[in-house]
Amino acid sequence: MNPDTTLAAVTDRLDRERGDAIALIFNDRTTSFRQLNDQVQRTAAALRGAGVRKGDRVGYLALNSDDYVLMFFAAMRIGAVMVAINWRLVAREIAYVLADAGIRLLVTERQFLAQAEAADGIQRIILLDDASSFRDWALGHDADAAIAEVVPDDIAVQMYTSGTTGFPKGALMTHRNLVETVGKQRLVGARWGEWTADDVALVSMPMFHISGTGWVLHALLPGGRAVILEKPDIDAIVHSIDARGITKMFAVPAVLNMILSHPAAAAADFGSLRCLLYGASPIPLDVLKRSMQAFRNASFVQCYGATETSGTVVVLPPEDHDPAGNPRMLSCGKPYPGNDVRIVDADMHDLPQGEVGEIAIRSVSVMAGYHNKPEATAKAIRDGWYLTGDAGYLDADGYLYIHDRVKDMIVTGAENVYPAEVENALHEHAGVADCAVIGVPDVKWGEAVKAIVVRASGSDVGEAELIAFARQRIAGYKVPKSVDFTDALPRNASGKILKKELRAPYWPEGGRQVG
Repeated sequence: MNPDTTLAAVTDRLDRERGDAIALIFNDRTTSFRQLNDQVQRTAAALRGAGVRKGDRVGYLALNSDDYVLMFFAAMRIGAVMVAINWRLVAREIAYVLADAGIRLLVTERQFLAQAEAADGIQRIILLDDASSFRDWALGHDADAAIAEVVPDDIAVQMYTSGTTGFPKGALMTHRNLVETVGKQRLVGARWGEWTADDVALVSMPMFHISGTGWVLHALLPGGRAVILEKPDIDAIVHSIDARGITKMFAVPAVLNMILSHPAAAAADFGSLRCLLYGASPIPLDVLKRSMQAFRNASFVQCYGATETSGTVVVLPPEDHDPAGNPRMLSCGKPYPGNDVRIVDADMHDLPQGEVGEIAIRSVSVMAGYHNKPEATAKAIRDGWYLTGDAGYLDADGYLYIHDRVKDMIVTGAENVYPAEVENALHEHAGVADCAVIGVPDVKWGEAVKAIVVRASGSDVGEAELIAFARQRIAGYKVPKSVDFTDALPRNASGKILKKELRAPYWPEGGRQVG
């Protein structure tokens, strides 16, 4: 049973229950639960003094920090809405988010100050790294224990989607969404789903992503410890697992792949890690198998979800993982208890078992909607079902298999090709470190399959070899017609490959620019 119905009084409860136990570690700064509650109450007083009231949006444009946690829980006490902004966005996108959210008070860093000052409407900017910093401002106030009247369906977080098809949309997550998403893991009735006061979670994903903010909540609400990194730096991740005794971490496949290749990984002690959750983008089977060998003591759990579902809704549990590989490792698992998944066509009709269509989800975790976008909300949520935009199918046992984004599907001739299937085949080649598959214009077929490959260190694999390799593994119409090589693939903060950027050079202006 969840001890919380909202996030407003969480730090009060944790202060009573955990007191002097360590809550946060950030760089050399350690914060107990008692200190955290005091600092949150002081930050709430500072926000109130700055005119922040229930329903107001407060902004955070900076790298990860324990200061974000103070600001987050202080906003929850007031009933304000937390908006963490993707610092990787360009200035016009940042300006759009700040204006769309209606942010009046923004906490940022000097490196992002120019982008913040270019936006209209902000009344106050507070720097984290100035001589008179956010921490000086916030903790200079007397603690204010007051808590606004907050109910479970009040909006807690406004989190902007990656915006690969235009300006980002602000997904509205309620207190209920976030609290119940944390609580769902206990419903599986297995050790990997339990979070306890003994857990030490590594928080390396950006706070502007649900796998950053959500991971902090997963760690702290049961009284565990969160070790916060500024960003997913591989050196820092490897060091932290070893030195901080990390028991649980979440990583995207791209980060796992980089850890495996890191020089320090071979000598590092990963023995403390008991549970490794991964997701946010498709994982090649080869990367998964090598990760399981490197983190031998960890139970592996694949997670599938979205910003709009407050994080994970479908999981592939440890018992479905095999170091030798098995067919179920190509799936992302089954829904959490209480969550439902359907495969539907464009008219919301259910498709037969094994047939590929759009994945629809019904869950307590589904967002309230998009901020100020009723049409987009109505398109995304139909009769309580969230349409993910992902293409996949269900097998006879209810396991969900993801092919790709619906809009990333390549139509060559009369055949549909899902890039992830081609990418998995290419990843089996020892000379491939990373790859992406896109559709490019073709006079005869409309679109042709193209692979863009990052060679493994020391490899000189060429186009003809990879095409022949793929032809042995997948149907002829799915085999790449051409292969380009590059040093690195563009990815967003969640590790997803930015296929729009990869397609841009091949399509005329106004042509295919989706995904």
